[in-house]
Amino acid sequence: MAFTKLLIAGLLEILWAFTLGKSAGFTQLGWGVATVFLLLISLYFLESVVQVFGVGVTYAVFTGIGTAGTAILDSVVFHEPTNLLKLISLFVLLAGIIGLKLTNQEVSQ
Repeated sequence: MAFTKLLIAGLLEILWAFTLGKSAGFTQLGWGVATVFLLLISLYFLESVVQVFGVGVTYAVFTGIGTAGTAILDSVVFHEPTNLLKLISLFVLLAGIIGLKLTNQEVSQ
């Protein structure tokens, strides 16, 4: 259940990053409110699992999901140019997230 909460926190980070861009420096009230709302919920889920995984693993997975998801969102939704190096980097990042998850399971058993 804890990893599910961490995954939700990371996915919410992607959403608040998206709404942050749409808020145009918080000049668009609706997008700004959505950003703050999503950010607070994301931080709630993030904080709820720190005791389980520790700060280092929790934050690394959280930011990794957010970074990879935001980069993919930029490519798919905003048609940001993608190249082979960017795809390889995303793969390495995702492999690191999976590795941290698997390593943390071994330690806790």
